[in-house]
Amino acid sequence: MLATPNGINPTMARPADAAWQRSAKLWSTLSEICDLLHIHCAGLALESDSAFQHVQFKSGQRIHTIGQPFDMLYIVNSGFLKTVMIDESGNEQVLSFPMRGDLFGIDGIHNKHYTSEAVALSSCDIILVPFKKFLALGRAHPELETAIYSVMSRELVREQAMVGMLGSLSAEARVARFLVPLSDRFGAMGYSNKEFNLRMTRHEIGSYLGLTLETVSRTFSAFNEIGLIAVDQRAIIINDIGALRTLRRLPPSRARIKQQAQIQAQAAAMTQAAAIAANTQGVR
Repeated sequence: MLATPNGINPTMARPADAAWQRSAKLWSTLSEICDLLHIHCAGLALESDSAFQHVQFKSGQRIHTIGQPFDMLYIVNSGFLKTVMIDESGNEQVLSFPMRGDLFGIDGIHNKHYTSEAVALSSCDIILVPFKKFLALGRAHPELETAIYSVMSRELVREQAMVGMLGSLSAEARVARFLVPLSDRFGAMGYSNKEFNLRMTRHEIGSYLGLTLETVSRTFSAFNEIGLIAVDQRAIIINDIGALRTLRRLPPSRARIKQQAQIQAQAAAMTQAAAIAANTQGVR
């Protein structure tokens, strides 16, 4: 049997899908995990031999499934995922879109079985955190245990904020509030917070926000028309993050058409003025 630094048998830690590969980075230390989760661990005598396995998933692969026995927490090192619940008819309800630095799998703690399913939306590098290992570390380092529970609480707060948003905001405001934190997250990860690709489909966004596919698509088009964003399929350019943060409702469609016409007229006037100026300089 293959020996591992933390005593994990890889065959026991294998996720639901059989097809999986370990990434180029095979292990992370506890200190590296603390950095990834933004946990302050300075001053803690963390075990240098405590290591956590990385597993790579391809887009569409499942990290864990509903009803699977719980024994593992997961941390996203890279890539994008969705967590979903599935009803008796097979309909999906998207619960979250984990990305780098997010912890998931905590829904399995209560009854020792996962109540949701995690699916990769892109190539992902996931760190496995055996729950028994976490409990042992918590007993040895109470401060670390408190910090990890704080991370879990952070995930619950995000879900509560989403529930509150669904009950109080218009469809347009929901889509705007979806784009704003996504932009912030990309910026925090060192990427552009103004230009990025959406890894999830319009249908998945709608499921997450409690909207239909048509409503999400129509809202993206409206945002594009009035210049808040530029859209090219899944590519998004944020033009006015401030307006998205405060948007409550879009103006009526007629007003948007009039506003778009004004913008086009202004652009045409500027182009004409520039052409006149160029001709004048040429005559001189």
